[in-house]
Amino acid sequence: MADHRSIALLDEILEPWRATIGGDYDGYRNHAQRVARFCGALGVSTPDTQHKIAIAAAFHDLGIWSAGTLDYLPPSVALARDHLSARGLDAWAPEIERMILLHHRVRSCAGPGDTLVEALRRADLVDLSLGVIPFGLDRALVATVKDEFPNAGFHACLARLLGGWFRAHPMSLPPMLRW
Repeated sequence: MADHRSIALLDEILEPWRATIGGDYDGYRNHAQRVARFCGALGVSTPDTQHKIAIAAAFHDLGIWSAGTLDYLPPSVALARDHLSARGLDAWAPEIERMILLHHRVRSCAGPGDTLVEALRRADLVDLSLGVIPFGLDRALVATVKDEFPNAGFHACLARLLGGWFRAHPMSLPPMLRW
């Protein structure tokens, strides 16, 4: 489970993006916080992993707003990489990049060193499914996290964005999906 330092770190990362995210800020911020909390509960929890989770959760969908596209994984990775480089954390880049790039992968990520990659993938799906797919998380924990970080229109934002995608590309899956 995320500690207060990782919650504060995630907020610190997102705050400069408030104007860019605009009216979707509270929804995205709370989604990122829920994902971080679920990821921490699903993965190995150490101070370093909590730090990595906070960074990956903050940036995982940010390219939607920074680049204005649903093909947002490469821009999200670039933002995370810049953040890591500016803080001398370049050694973390490969793992955090995989966490972001594969968080919408349909199949599990079970390779060596993919513990946090898989935990973020599952955590995002727990949140996207509104807890219907809990991946073994206690339902009381899911409910508590959802109460602490309310939806604030995040799923309505996703429906709006995906609806626009499917109107423009009725025969194509959204570009963020990975097999």
